[in-house]
Amino acid sequence: MPPNRSLSVAGLFAGIGGVELGLERAGLRTELLCEWWEPAQAVLKHHFSDVPLHDDIQTLAALPDVDVVTAGFPCTDLSQAGRTAGIHGKASGMIKHLFELLESASPTWVVIENVRNMLALDRGTAMEYLVTQFERLGYTWAYRLVDSRFTGVPQRRHRVILVASKVEDPRRVLYADDAGERSGDDYRDDAFGFYWTEGNTGLGWAEDAIPTLKGGSGLGIPSSPAIWVREGGHGRAIVTPRITDAEALQGFPRKWTEPAQQESRASLRWKLVGNAVTVGVAEWLGKRLSQSGDPVPASSRALPEGARWPTAAWGSAGARWAIDISLWPEQRPYVHLLDLVDAQAAAPLSLRATAGFYDRLMRSRLRYPEAFALALKSHIEYMERSGR
Repeated sequence: MPPNRSLSVAGLFAGIGGVELGLERAGLRTELLCEWWEPAQAVLKHHFSDVPLHDDIQTLAALPDVDVVTAGFPCTDLSQAGRTAGIHGKASGMIKHLFELLESASPTWVVIENVRNMLALDRGTAMEYLVTQFERLGYTWAYRLVDSRFTGVPQRRHRVILVASKVEDPRRVLYADDAGERSGDDYRDDAFGFYWTEGNTGLGWAEDAIPTLKGGSGLGIPSSPAIWVREGGHGRAIVTPRITDAEALQGFPRKWTEPAQQESRASLRWKLVGNAVTVGVAEWLGKRLSQSGDPVPASSRALPEGARWPTAAWGSAGARWAIDISLWPEQRPYVHLLDLVDAQAAAPLSLRATAGFYDRLMRSRLRYPEAFALALKSHIEYMERSGR
């Protein structure tokens, strides 16, 4: 692929444009967007006003003649926070329309993004379906699990990036970079993210970061995570980031989803952001799509039929190999959590939410720092005294 030619993109299941924004930052140009949800459409129309927007992949007659087709298809049926109905569920099953469109299209690259749970749910049925469909159409494919923190944002977010091509080697895109995970010394211990909607079987605990921003939660609602600020003081120790913080945690400019407010209630902006692709991940991918490189030295092994899907693998024509490579292609300069989220401006977690989480935590067998439990109890007492 000539390194200086600007690659063209068709973005299916575009959401609020995280993939397209990242690819454009890498020098690619978007020629078509497809998104059905009105609040997301409002965001796309505002930020990509010159790009044609189609409203339903089911009625998209054909793909334009582009170099790259992206499809961050709905994770609703694959995510642990969703219905886990699987790849053939009503929402996630919409990916079948991508393969119908590829029957009569010839992009150089196809890119799919989705949640980590896709590798394990129903013994990896979703991944098996995807690679089987690509192989049926004559594509070589590769995928890699990545952690958004490699882009410098303080959000621990694991996502599967799958790249397929009929004419190029996707390993030269996904496996050309490997920086390895950061040392624990790179993180500060002044703030810890967790999910207040959990507490029975998990915390979503993250040091100097928040856990994965999600479009839903264990309670079935879009919601923010919470942050324990160790030196936060009364009413400032257990807080929740603002929606503009969430946008920044995904690599978007602040207020990116503001155009959606006229189309929906404010809480759904959390769903828009939680469903998005981290912009920096797409930017890294776009640079490698434009100028691929030699795969880094990494051990590989044949992947037998029915084996668990590893964190990285590639294949073609029914032959598959697992690759030992990290979740960290790069290590961009890290933005510490309290340098991105202003703890003094963040809202304290409500009394009801904190009390419910604390009750679940106390009844669980989870391990947690004693100072964290004391901070929760102190926050509850402060909120009760202040009548908040």
